[in-house]
Amino acid sequence: MTTLDLTPDDLLTTTRTVRKRLDLDRPVEMAVIRECVEIALQAPSGSNRQGWQWIVVTDSEQRRRVGDIYREETQRYLESAYAADKLFADDADRSQVQQRVGSSVRHLGDTMGQVPVLLIPCIKAGKQLPAGNQAGLWGSLLPAVWSYALAARARGLGTAWTTLHLDRREADVAEILGIPEGYHQGALIPTAYYTGETFKPAPRAPLDEVLHVDRW
Repeated sequence: MTTLDLTPDDLLTTTRTVRKRLDLDRPVEMAVIRECVEIALQAPSGSNRQGWQWIVVTDSEQRRRVGDIYREETQRYLESAYAADKLFADDADRSQVQQRVGSSVRHLGDTMGQVPVLLIPCIKAGKQLPAGNQAGLWGSLLPAVWSYALAARARGLGTAWTTLHLDRREADVAEILGIPEGYHQGALIPTAYYTGETFKPAPRAPLDEVLHVDRW
């Protein structure tokens, strides 16, 4: 598929979380998804194990069932003290941004099951996740997932990185999709063409507020 005319910096700074602007009516060609996953497979993994597996959910009933679980977990999240729209309440400017984030989270929770493609990346890790530092395990999957998101952006697709179902309902989704024991889900990535024109870099804290050289 032809890709958008984006420089590497454009791609890296405009790959946004897309929740409200996912086109729920336009089908996504499997060939495009395959291209994105093929690119994702070039990401690094610990000891070159490549222990990942990728589930692409397009069946309407499967999407509905996963979406129902995600909607329930979204509602639970939005009612919690750590929901996006409850953060930074003492900062008027930041609070406005967080309110918009909360609204978009709610929208995606309501529509997840209608998104044309749901991608669930998994990693082989045995029956139980290892105790202690898991950076090596997830570092062997999550860079590939981000590569998928970048490849999708370059092809005019929007994605959102979500994990809300993993806390309590990972096993339920595994049962729906037939994920075998020993594989753990790393994310749920809704994927669709986006509405509107394009995206721009998001506001971020100044670099010097977060950068440390040699020592903290």
